[in-house]
Amino acid sequence: MIRVGVIGTGAMGQNHVRIYSEMEGVKLAGISDVDQNRVEAMAAQFKTKAFTDYKKMFAEGLDAVSVVVPTKLHKQVVLDALEAGLHVLVEKPIADTIENAELMIEAAKKSKKVLMVGHIERFNPAVIRLKEIINSGILGKIVSISTRRVGPYNPRIRDVGVILDIGVHDIDIISYLYGKKIRGVYAIAGADIHSFEDHASIILRMDHNFAGVVETNWLTPHKVRQLTAIGVKGVAYLDYLDQTVELHDNGWIRKAKVEPSEPLKNELAYFIDCVQTGREPNPCGEDGKHALEVAMAAIRSYEEERLIEVGK
Repeated sequence: MIRVGVIGTGAMGQNHVRIYSEMEGVKLAGISDVDQNRVEAMAAQFKTKAFTDYKKMFAEGLDAVSVVVPTKLHKQVVLDALEAGLHVLVEKPIADTIENAELMIEAAKKSKKVLMVGHIERFNPAVIRLKEIINSGILGKIVSISTRRVGPYNPRIRDVGVILDIGVHDIDIISYLYGKKIRGVYAIAGADIHSFEDHASIILRMDHNFAGVVETNWLTPHKVRQLTAIGVKGVAYLDYLDQTVELHDNGWIRKAKVEPSEPLKNELAYFIDCVQTGREPNPCGEDGKHALEVAMAAIRSYEEERLIEVGK
């Protein structure tokens, strides 16, 4: 039985709590939040213990925790959890700075504990299926992947702009589908209604002229979550929300078979498996750091109005 805790019981944290409480072979041993009324009500609902100090929760004999607190708090909470000997799943983005991400990665190596980053779209069944299709060669060499992730502003997001909040999803997925690091970024963005940027168009460059394009905003009144992968033999259209993949080539339009499932359930089950087996998670801390580096480079690019090389 793996004993887990959840630190942070906001909108996303509540989903972690719900799923862990339903998982076989997992005991939700405690949940923590600075909002005492909320955490106590949730603990009563899911029959677990409530804490306002997450360090006191560590004394419950935990094996692992989900860290679902604001991004600026990730570093300290993750370091405390690793120092306590716990495996950690931290929500994306991994940290608020590259330096803090590196501290977390080094601490995980030193403690020999799992550090997984919650890039949830990797566990979307449609993305898993598209990765298989790309790897099979059906589409031929992939030369461009473009995404649209747009929708209304979520008022709970107060500490970052649209690039770090939702654009980072597609930055990670484009890198993942190509199996390549992103080397250069050019972005056009602006903050027209909110204090941070609320719309962005981002061009990504991999080695050998492979391209990625991310369109994202908090201005569209309805949610769109779509991806297009263009290969020399065909095109794939993916819908993250409907969990569908459609292939077009010169002769056919075909729908790929995708078994719908909740991405977060898949992600947490995978995390628990990594805890049990000790295997390196995918996405690991380095993957989370790369997505953060690219997102930070995109922010620098629109601020400085120039191409930014990632990692330089």
